[in-house]
Amino acid sequence: MTRKQRAALAVEALKKEYPDAMCSLDYTDAFQLLIATRLSAQCTDARVNLVTPALFKRFPNVEAFTEGTVEEIEELIRTCGLYKTKARDIYAACKMLKEEFGGVVPDSIEELLRLPGVGRKTANLVVGDIYHKPAVVTDTHCIRICGRIGLSEGKDPFKVEKQLREVLPMDESNAFCHRLVLHGRKVCTARSPKCEICSLNGFCKFAKEKMSEK
Repeated sequence: MTRKQRAALAVEALKKEYPDAMCSLDYTDAFQLLIATRLSAQCTDARVNLVTPALFKRFPNVEAFTEGTVEEIEELIRTCGLYKTKARDIYAACKMLKEEFGGVVPDSIEELLRLPGVGRKTANLVVGDIYHKPAVVTDTHCIRICGRIGLSEGKDPFKVEKQLREVLPMDESNAFCHRLVLHGRKVCTARSPKCEICSLNGFCKFAKEKMSEK
C-alpha cells in the first residue's frame, strides 16, 4: 500500500468518525485566531478559551493592542504559561500588522511567518481556517498519529508538513488535521493508544505491530 493510498483511507475513516471537524479554539475572526493560536503554545486550548474573552474585551483589535502595553497583556494571559514571551510577541505582531499590513491579517504563510512569534503551525491554521487555502497543521497530535499510521517520518514539524503535502488530498488536509487532534485526545493518545478500538487499525503500521504482539 502506498502512502497516498494509506492517507486516503485515513482521511475517509476520520471523516466518518469526526464529521464536524473544527478548531477547538474560540475565535470570531482571523485576528482572534492568530492571537489564540500564539497563546496555545505549550498550553491547552481549554485554558486559552478561558483567557481570551477578557483579553479581547480589553483589546478588541490590532489598534487597541498597539495602544496598550506589554505589561497589560502579561496580566491578562498570565495563566497561559510563558506569558512574558507571548505578551511580547503579541504586542510586536500587532505593531507589525498595523504598520505593514494595514491592520489586516495576511492570507499567505510566507507573510504570516514574518510576524513575531508566528510559526508554521499558526500560519497554516490561519490560512486554512480563515482563508480556506490548503493547509497542514503539524501539531503534536498530527506528528504522532501520522508517524504511527505510516504517512510521515520524523518529528520535525516542517519536514512532516512537506511529507504530508505530498500524500494528502489538499482539499481535505485542513479538516484532516483538526480530526487528528480529536482522535489524538480520544483514541490515539501519546502514552496508551487504544489501537483495539481505533478506526485506523486496519491500515495503521503501529496498530498492526502492536496487535500482532498479543
